[in-house]
Amino acid sequence: MWPWVYLIALAYFVLHMVTATRYGYFRDALYYLACADHLAFGYVDQPPFFPFIAWIGRHTLGTSLPALIFWPALAGAARIVLVAAFARELGARRFGAALAAMLAATPSVWWVTDHQFAMNAFEPLFWTGCAYVILRMIHTQNRKLWLVFGAISGLGLENKYSIAVFAFALLAGLLLTQHRKLLFTPWLFAGGAVTLVVFLPNLIWNLQHHWPFLELMHNIRATGKDIAYPPLAYTVQQILMMNPFSLPFWLRGLLFYFFSRAAKPYRNFGWAFLITFAFFLISHGKDYYSAPAYPILLAAGAVFADLLLSRSPERQANEQPSKWRSALKPVCFAWLAIGISVPLPLVLPVFSLDALLRYQAHLHAEPKPTERSFVGTPLPQYFADELPWPEQVAAVARVYHSLSPEEQAKTAIYCGNYGQAAAIDLFGPRYGLPQAISGHQNYFLWGPRNYTGEIMIVVGAPESDVQEKFASVEAAAAVNVPYAYAYETLPILLCRGLKGNLQTLWPRVKNWR
Repeated sequence: MWPWVYLIALAYFVLHMVTATRYGYFRDALYYLACADHLAFGYVDQPPFFPFIAWIGRHTLGTSLPALIFWPALAGAARIVLVAAFARELGARRFGAALAAMLAATPSVWWVTDHQFAMNAFEPLFWTGCAYVILRMIHTQNRKLWLVFGAISGLGLENKYSIAVFAFALLAGLLLTQHRKLLFTPWLFAGGAVTLVVFLPNLIWNLQHHWPFLELMHNIRATGKDIAYPPLAYTVQQILMMNPFSLPFWLRGLLFYFFSRAAKPYRNFGWAFLITFAFFLISHGKDYYSAPAYPILLAAGAVFADLLLSRSPERQANEQPSKWRSALKPVCFAWLAIGISVPLPLVLPVFSLDALLRYQAHLHAEPKPTERSFVGTPLPQYFADELPWPEQVAAVARVYHSLSPEEQAKTAIYCGNYGQAAAIDLFGPRYGLPQAISGHQNYFLWGPRNYTGEIMIVVGAPESDVQEKFASVEAAAAVNVPYAYAYETLPILLCRGLKGNLQTLWPRVKNWR
């Protein structure tokens, strides 16, 4: 089993690494690096786990694109191995485990997230890890494994809060099936205590800062920032996200849990998936929010295919059907390989940008943004978010160095969002730029430092939006990056004479959405 699993994981990892430098730095990756310079037990829009990973990355491999992509690509390879292990624990043999690995390597969504230096790449590891512990508990009846479940779920909460939905769904799945007796044990409460201890630092941070994440979520919903798809469109997006070629496997995996006699002991995982899916559907979550729940279906689909295509003892006397079954095994791998080869340039930076747009037009594959601000962007949102940063910082540097040393000492670089500010912080030192300030997300908590607003270089704001706030405003530099998100190519503004003191006006610039 394992040589094929490891080969699939290695090939997946290598493909990410050889394309690491194709486009540029993902917006959120820049922000995580900025957060790594301000380590804390919490942030406005995230728990502290991934900024700590960013801190480790910065101080080990560095901040080059290959160095950053190494971490999510490694997490993606680990996910492939974990899904194969889950299938093996469900009863898969050598073919089934290898097929599970292939299924874990082909969904389009994971080619995107595993090529971004972001927390989403680690999420399936925590979700599937929790499910794997439940599976082992079913097999061994060892209730002490709740301690392991608690540790994994606690770390998962420190990575992304959405694991709480899946953890609840796993518990509900047990309650709805014959395994509910696993819940009635003191070890469950001990596992919950472990979760609380691991999560406690972030919980305290949120209490001390008056629950900024809840305020952020409220603002996102109030402003309609995210695009909410109706149920049918959301379901179609799920199929596209997971790759239509994998649909027969994961859908059969779901049915396998509910209707197969062999899978009756594992029906709780079917319920866990349905509860998770229903939650994000009803709450209008982004389509990829439910992606970490699919490994348990992919593993089950691989087990079903293994049972279907492997010769059972009662058929041993009939050789011809067995040969046909054996012939169909490589067809499964070929089917999945063909299925990912078509959308691969849309989810991995294989082509140049011009070639990507031609390929996209040829397939009639219109980008499906998850946020309203990206509607009309010719590139997929995750690629458009990689483009303008070095050019934008260079334009800011031209404006900054046009000032006298005396003026530079009191000039603040104010950015409209954390991507622009974090780009200044990462690329700015090579130009001798000071760190940026912003009211967006955690940059607001880092404050205006000693700036009063006498002179400000403003990035990412239309001139009409700031004219009334300053005595003078001029478009001092242009940013010309084809295919970039429109707001990132706005002119760099040199503003003088803020009407008021930035120190006292700072609470008004808070932008948590």
